[in-house]
Amino acid sequence: MLDHLVYATQNVDRSVDELESILGVRASPGGQHLSRGTRNALIALGPTSYLEIVGPDLAQPVPPAPRWFGVDTLTSPRIVTWAAKGANLETARANAKRDGIDIGEVASGQRTRTDGVELTWQLTSPLTTIADGIVPFFIDWSTSAHPAATAARGLTLLGLRAEHPLPDEVQRMLALLGVTLNVRYASTSALIATIDGPLGRIELR
Repeated sequence: MLDHLVYATQNVDRSVDELESILGVRASPGGQHLSRGTRNALIALGPTSYLEIVGPDLAQPVPPAPRWFGVDTLTSPRIVTWAAKGANLETARANAKRDGIDIGEVASGQRTRTDGVELTWQLTSPLTTIADGIVPFFIDWSTSAHPAATAARGLTLLGLRAEHPLPDEVQRMLALLGVTLNVRYASTSALIATIDGPLGRIELR
């Protein structure tokens, strides 16, 4: 169900260095999100899942709207949200709305890999943040190549869990969306990924 984790940062290069020292794998360059003002780097977590390190792209003009994932206002890098695999996103959005959950408008995205291959996808808007990002947005790669196929390898995602001040309410929304994720009480929200790699098992928040 998980497609990718979004690790937002104010400086992609610095976070790539820091994560390499923690995880033992250096993220591979992803590409630019043209008109969004961001770029990313990726590490595969499995055959069709990955860790996305995303932040401002200083080679692009500052976009007129805020960059996705709150990268302009971050105080420190962290997992800010995650993407779940989806299909028929307009229908999924309508069903969620019927259940009282607004997962945001469906939009299209694209970026060009460093080898020139263009990736395209549809997704529900990441600007629609629910439960501090613990409720995921949904993404559909359709016939496009999946980014995990060419991302740096060496890591395995063992589990993902969440913490939130209102765990029962968040769990209710996840169930209505057909998403499985364990949410426990904590005074502040967090997504915690358990990852195995060359340097052993670690928890990344």
